[in-house]
Amino acid sequence: MSNIWQGRLDGEELLHHRIFQRVKEERNYDNIATDDFVLHGFAVDEGVRRNKGRQGAKDAPDVIRKNMSNFPVILPDFSMLDFGNITCDDGNLENTQNSLAKNVSKVLLKGGKSLVLGGGHEVTYAHYLGIKTAFPEQKIGIINLDAHFDNRQPEKGVGASSGTGFWQIAQEGPINSLHIGIQRNSNTLKLFDTAHQHGMKYILADELFFENLPSIYQRIDELLDTVDYAYLTICMDVFNASVAPGVSAAAYNGIFADHTFMHFYRHILKNKKLVAMDVAEVNPSFDIQDRTARLAACLVNEWLMI
Repeated sequence: MSNIWQGRLDGEELLHHRIFQRVKEERNYDNIATDDFVLHGFAVDEGVRRNKGRQGAKDAPDVIRKNMSNFPVILPDFSMLDFGNITCDDGNLENTQNSLAKNVSKVLLKGGKSLVLGGGHEVTYAHYLGIKTAFPEQKIGIINLDAHFDNRQPEKGVGASSGTGFWQIAQEGPINSLHIGIQRNSNTLKLFDTAHQHGMKYILADELFFENLPSIYQRIDELLDTVDYAYLTICMDVFNASVAPGVSAAAYNGIFADHTFMHFYRHILKNKKLVAMDVAEVNPSFDIQDRTARLAACLVNEWLMI
């Protein structure tokens, strides 16, 4: 993996550092220190296959790493440990999700911040399960930036998929989630009804405009003020196809990473309860000039600068 973390070398002094100079490839979870960013790649798209989507997201983690490498280090004490990729070569998605969950739990119990690069959005259930394993008695809030609710009930004979994560989470108890960027033309009435039945809050993509920022802030805070820990998951198909063409389900009317988005996005990242984040559904097979991977890398980098 060492050949992935490469970039422009301006010098070895701290003021010159870029991310690739501060990443340490690691295998021992005992070496995690408080506030370290700890990275796992979820090189899996078995859930996308089961959900009848365009496969290829399993190849994304290393491409996103490559696009992260050259960003400058802003915080002097920045530290990132990279624990490599988790794969699903045998088609057993459930075991793979459990493997990631165990690793995430170890990260959080050591005081690290969990960062996962997907992979399909089946990463959501795995990442959440890891947080819940680490903090079983705590209230966990989830913010999902996505065009879809991903609350589909698993099909018999198919099992969990990239579209069932929030249904699975809701089966384990009350769910505390806010879904931002939901598209009316991407969710059936059944999926909206499921969201209402389980108390899944949401903000439609049509509501994401500058004049509505006070309301957006309020709804984010209403969730985060009532939980103990927060988890942010980003499905890249929430974005417009012109800036995120490399996804399983491209959206012609998706949102943009414009000033309005960056305002409420950074508002989420600044919350001290945020302990975990992932990006999902980058599909290099359909990407153009690494646009989607680059955008995903930029979104991750925003957290590294807070």
